[in-house]
Amino acid sequence: MPNAHDVIPNASPWVRRFAPLIAKGGVVLDLACGSGRHSEFIAGLGYEVLAVDQDVTTVESLGNPLITPKHLNLEEADWPLTGPEFSAIVVTNYLYRPHWDELPKMLQKDGVLIYETFALGNGDFGKPSNPNFLLNPGELLTFASRNGLKVVAYEDIYVDQPKPAMVQRLCAVKGELKQRIPLQFQG
Repeated sequence: MPNAHDVIPNASPWVRRFAPLIAKGGVVLDLACGSGRHSEFIAGLGYEVLAVDQDVTTVESLGNPLITPKHLNLEEADWPLTGPEFSAIVVTNYLYRPHWDELPKMLQKDGVLIYETFALGNGDFGKPSNPNFLLNPGELLTFASRNGLKVVAYEDIYVDQPKPAMVQRLCAVKGELKQRIPLQFQG
């Protein structure tokens, strides 16, 4: 069965910038991990990663002992990931609002949420264009506030890399930030 995910070779600059905020020794959830670009990047920093998606064949083929691929349908009526807590959760290019409020519950104290996905207006540049898969203005900020997360950084912008798009990005902490915010990834 062919892989349903387009392979994007490099980790997002947003994820690269805020990954150093993740506490050492914990497990990171790469939710809707796609081809595993962020799983591979985060494992390369020495973290254990649970890589979850409906198709994990590409992630399985990475053969990285720090990455545990897990096949799950994240859009079932019941949230399929109850119980575990993570030192960080990374979500890129994915939005499914019915289970959104489960994410902060899965963060350990001082855990980091790094989120980046498409925003309203993206239809001008291509897919996704369906409003069900696009964030409304300020929606990530409202989500963080509603769930008691401390916002470290937020953007609602046009980007031209890897392709033109409207995106929202959030880095938030469940608790307090224990270190300085990196200006950019040094690695």
